Amino acid sequence: MARAVMNIHWMSTQVITNSGHDDMIHDAVLDYYGRRLATCSGDRTIKIFDIDGDSQRLVDTLKGYGSPSNIHRDAHPHEGAVWCVSWAHPKYGNILASASYDGKVFIWREQNNQWQKIFDFALHKASVNLVSWSPHEYGCLLACASSDGNVSVLEFKDNNFDHRSFPAHGLGVNSVSWAPATDPSSLMANSSTPEAAGVRRFVTGGCDNVLKIWTFDPASQSYNQEQEPLSGHTDWVRDVAWSPTLLQKSYIASASQDKTVRIWTSEAGTPGQWACKVLNFDAAVWRVSWSLSGNVLAVSGADNKVTLWKENLKGEWERVKSIEE
Repeated sequence: MARAVMNIHWMSTQVITNSGHDDMIHDAVLDYYGRRLATCSGDRTIKIFDIDGDSQRLVDTLKGYGSPSNIHRDAHPHEGAVWCVSWAHPKYGNILASASYDGKVFIWREQNNQWQKIFDFALHKASVNLVSWSPHEYGCLLACASSDGNVSVLEFKDNNFDHRSFPAHGLGVNSVSWAPATDPSSLMANSSTPEAAGVRRFVTGGCDNVLKIWTFDPASQSYNQEQEPLSGHTDWVRDVAWSPTLLQKSYIASASQDKTVRIWTSEAGTPGQWACKVLNFDAAVWRVSWSLSGNVLAVSGADNKVTLWKENLKGEWERVKSIEE
């Protein structure tokens, strides 16, 4: 039995005492209501648990073959470790995405208490390291970050998935995170401005040590790089997280193999201008995640520690809590 690794998704506070996985758990995420927990593992499977207080009950194991009573002959399981799972917003139903070392992204949907794979995206040529659903205001969109250097955005509409792929980081893309649907600058803008309309944006981090911000252009139906890359890291950017805050600043956190976290801020009214604060750690940093209110940052790294950070009134970031496995 593999031990369950600590995960820093803000809603994932469950301790899995008996996961049923045969290898290390790489991700564990609660759904929007906190009633379902999805885990994924090096054993190539995804498990779904019902959550009741501090206890959990295994209800299904997703291997890619569909439900036992409805096996699809053309369905195949993940053929490598499953790195990441992500729940779509419930307005689109009980939908889960999984990303694997095998270069595939699977989309699963629960219907009549049975989970089935409804889409198999297999165009990436290397590991898909992270998948992230957009804010529901943008639609049912899934961004995928791959070691082949490309980012894909899948859009689910009319019971079908459309996709757009583009090169993002030549050495490989490790992470992707969507901006909130309402940009802070739009709070001061007229409701007829593009900002108020909700321009699709996300940030990526890669093996080229930089972050890039991408914006959707409705005219060309493509994602274009918004500005020069955000640079400063001296090793791989392992993770990026765009804060969901709707305050007068935009916040992006980036975690790096160089043992630092950088917190990038952009004031409302100054698009494209990002200031940076650096947090130093004793080990490589793997994951960053914002609280639902967007004002507390959780950081986890190779030393199996999770620390919580908050900005004080002087604009400096202070550690408010430390948790060790």
